[in-house]
Amino acid sequence: MKLCANITLLYPELPFIERFAAAAADGFKAVEIQFPYDTPLAVIQHELQQHNLRCVLINVPAGDLMQGGEGLAAVPERQAEFRAALEQCVEYARGLQVDCVNVLPGRCNDNSRRAQYLATLQSNLRLAAAALAPLGITTTFEAINTFDMPGFLIHSGQQMLDVLAELQQPAVKAQFDLYHMARMGEPLVEFIRANIGSIGHIQFADTPGRGEPGTGELDFAAVFAAITESGYSGWVGAEYRPSGPTSSTLGWMQRVPAA
Repeated sequence: MKLCANITLLYPELPFIERFAAAAADGFKAVEIQFPYDTPLAVIQHELQQHNLRCVLINVPAGDLMQGGEGLAAVPERQAEFRAALEQCVEYARGLQVDCVNVLPGRCNDNSRRAQYLATLQSNLRLAAAALAPLGITTTFEAINTFDMPGFLIHSGQQMLDVLAELQQPAVKAQFDLYHMARMGEPLVEFIRANIGSIGHIQFADTPGRGEPGTGELDFAAVFAAITESGYSGWVGAEYRPSGPTSSTLGWMQRVPAA
């Protein structure tokens, strides 16, 4: 497995700009960043080059999603805002030479509009793929559990597959987050084995507390084995909330064959 560090969640004990060096020192060859836009592109590029790292994934800006709002990607009235967010993202994605850009579907607070929101999400995913595929970048979108984000539009593996079936876009894949899907009671090993061709990026944390492997209930030996045996060639992102200084929570890495 090719492991990368999500430096938005990992190394919270350090200022953001110091997390690149820390990740490299701990043996990571790549990082992912949820929303890099508060840091100038040139600064991130310098840190990556300085520490021989790659940035493999960023998210499209998601508006008010992290503050409890519906976000941008599925809200019909916010399509202009999504286009502007995508334009900003493309600049960073091109400059960082990422493998994937993730679109967060967001919430739907009025279930009677769910079909309309899904149609808007599909339209915006097509828009993202049209902008990113020529750069060799895969567009992903993810399901998020409804305990952490009530009302999240996409919250199961099947819903991701349904969107992909509707889109029929080879440049759009599912981002499969083990933590979120385990929280929703999804059969992780079975889903990975059956649908690995539809998965463009994988992330993980233990459940239910979103800590490092070994702090909860997830059978990482079984899930990591399923990923390895599936032939998946993408990156697997450590996106957890460390229970202590991040470097002291990385014992699980010794049990994972990392590329």
